[in-house]
Amino acid sequence: MKHLIDPMDLSVEEIDQLLELADDIILHKEKYQEVCKHKKLATLFFEPSTRTRLSFEAAMMELGGNVLGFSSADSSSAAKGETVSDTVRVVAGYADIIAMRHPKEGAPYVASRKVDVPIINAGDGGHNHPTQTLTDLMTIKREKGRLDNLTIGMCGDLKFGRTVHSLIKAMSRYENVTFVMISPEELRLPEYIIKDVFERNNITYKEVRTMEEVMPELDILYMTRVQKERFFNEADYVRLKDSFILDEKKMETAKEDLCIMHPLPRVNEISTKVDDDPRACYFKQALYGKYVRMALIMTMLGVSADEN
Repeated sequence: MKHLIDPMDLSVEEIDQLLELADDIILHKEKYQEVCKHKKLATLFFEPSTRTRLSFEAAMMELGGNVLGFSSADSSSAAKGETVSDTVRVVAGYADIIAMRHPKEGAPYVASRKVDVPIINAGDGGHNHPTQTLTDLMTIKREKGRLDNLTIGMCGDLKFGRTVHSLIKAMSRYENVTFVMISPEELRLPEYIIKDVFERNNITYKEVRTMEEVMPELDILYMTRVQKERFFNEADYVRLKDSFILDEKKMETAKEDLCIMHPLPRVNEISTKVDDDPRACYFKQALYGKYVRMALIMTMLGVSADEN
């Protein structure tokens, strides 16, 4: 595995190995403290981020490595007009591995064609977010004990939400997974995903307009925010941003072992009163992201705890 651009770059077997390694890191943190000693991770974030960037940095630091990079395009030479290709080719001389986020879809793929060091796509526009997908898979596996035989509800912005698109593609490879898509008409799942993933693979799915009508049947509820930055028309954003809010009332009919997930940041789509419900898994989900990124960095650099 040279680069990770799309979650489908990983086979099911590779995903299983990454999740097993992440589980072992959680159990034996001390064993992994120096596996990336003298290695450097560059975080090239042309778009704002909190959890993804900091979890990458924390992951490398906990492996004993070092971090360099920038947190926005304004603080890089992109502000002067430098191309992504040029930036990446320069940084590849300074680092052993690169995590890159960019607002333009396909930018990490273009970058990966220019360098020899591994590139991890940390999110490209509304396209892919493979390390969030790994985070989500790890959360589901640890909270539900399996990645098959599940009914997954996805709620909110299904049109522009790259985390949703990536998770659908990844989960489509597991047995007996049913998808329930909950959104307003304007933010429904793109037709190409319905055709290329659901219909092509004979996967059971349905589209609904309210949480209430499907809440009792869900094993997983994956909430997303309505993202202002993905809209061309602010009036549409204002009209739809409060459309789907999870609160205590809606939780009354949910399963006792429901797992509520959210890639964060949250605005108001989940009431803060839900945070104390034991079914709320989104803060644990953010923590799992650090461990799965530790496993990914190790795997892509070809290092292991057994060598230390």
